Amino acid sequence: MLTYTNPVYKGYFADPFVWEFEGVYYAIGTGAAVAEGMVDEIAKLRVFPLLRSLDFINWDFVDNALLRPDPSLGDNFWAPEVAYSNGKFYLYYSVGHEDKNHQLRVATSDTPLGPYKDVGEPLVDPNSCSFAIDPHPFRDDDGQWYLFYARDFLDTEGGVRAGTALFVDRLQDMTKLCGVGKVVLRARSDWQRFLANRLMYGEHFDWHTLEGPCVRKHEGRYYCFYSGGRWETEDYGVDYGVADHVMGTYSDFGNETGPRVLRSLLDRVKGPGHNSIVVAPDGQTEYIVYHAWDLNMDARRMCLDKLIWTPDGPYCEGPTWTPQAISPVNQFDFQGLIPIHENLDTYRFIVWAWHCHALTYLCCTILPIGSCWCLEPQIKCNFFSNRLDPIKRYKSYY
Repeated sequence: MLTYTNPVYKGYFADPFVWEFEGVYYAIGTGAAVAEGMVDEIAKLRVFPLLRSLDFINWDFVDNALLRPDPSLGDNFWAPEVAYSNGKFYLYYSVGHEDKNHQLRVATSDTPLGPYKDVGEPLVDPNSCSFAIDPHPFRDDDGQWYLFYARDFLDTEGGVRAGTALFVDRLQDMTKLCGVGKVVLRARSDWQRFLANRLMYGEHFDWHTLEGPCVRKHEGRYYCFYSGGRWETEDYGVDYGVADHVMGTYSDFGNETGPRVLRSLLDRVKGPGHNSIVVAPDGQTEYIVYHAWDLNMDARRMCLDKLIWTPDGPYCEGPTWTPQAISPVNQFDFQGLIPIHENLDTYRFIVWAWHCHALTYLCCTILPIGSCWCLEPQIKCNFFSNRLDPIKRYKSYY
């Protein structure tokens, strides 16, 4: 049984978005420098750190993903997410100047590792919406894509609080919104307060924040997970709203005393939030991926824990800080004499199949040496580490 301990990546990695493509996991997030609007050596040409994992628990830095766009857009780059459609990868993100004038953008690439190049136009007109962040693309069962994101609201009618809240619009294509957006959720509770008496838009407000939307469809209903409160504090946490239709109406009633999915453990984990959701290598278990502060609140780092669905709604078995077991991929082993090279046809092999996300990678190990080969094409790996680097894949017939 494989185990992991949070955080699963030791470097600064905020707003983590994880996705799986052809049996390999990728993660993209907000880096330390661009979160603060600084330009370090790595981010001079590209922004947003990109990680890769072959087993979901060991993560390695690959490169920064996004080719730095027009400098006039700003130096604060936040909360990237990636969607795959019709052979192309789309990176959604926000860019602005400090915590003002953020706009939503999209960039494209032919590969998950990039580089991603900005398409040259904002998704939302900055003249009509001067602050938009945290874009989250969601594909419904019928193939239609939607974009959830956070933007500012100043009204307080009906008991809602002024501040940043959640919005959704349908995507006309992967780089253009339809302009038929609707409010998803507004702040209603004290735990969602960002800052009292905050100066915004020339006035002082009791400012509340909902951000980081992440949508999951479960048993016919739509669950919009979000983070509430102030991201720099231990009060930050993850909650959700639920609706019968992707465009709403959403309700998060029941959270009046605090977030129901993730919240701080004051002597262990602080400020868990801004999550994504992904299926583990067993093809069944859902995990919530989020960032959390260390106890000194020096850095936000990537963590993951199981997401549990109950009749009363979802919750997380976390945040955890001790070793956690994770279900391995399904494997099918058998022995035989399988010649794979004219000079190796007298060797005895263990032939086995690595099964992950409905794909099966056929491999064989030469005994007793322990080096690993694939029948066609080759897979390079350390047989004893269970970490594989698949170059190509087979469709599963199991």
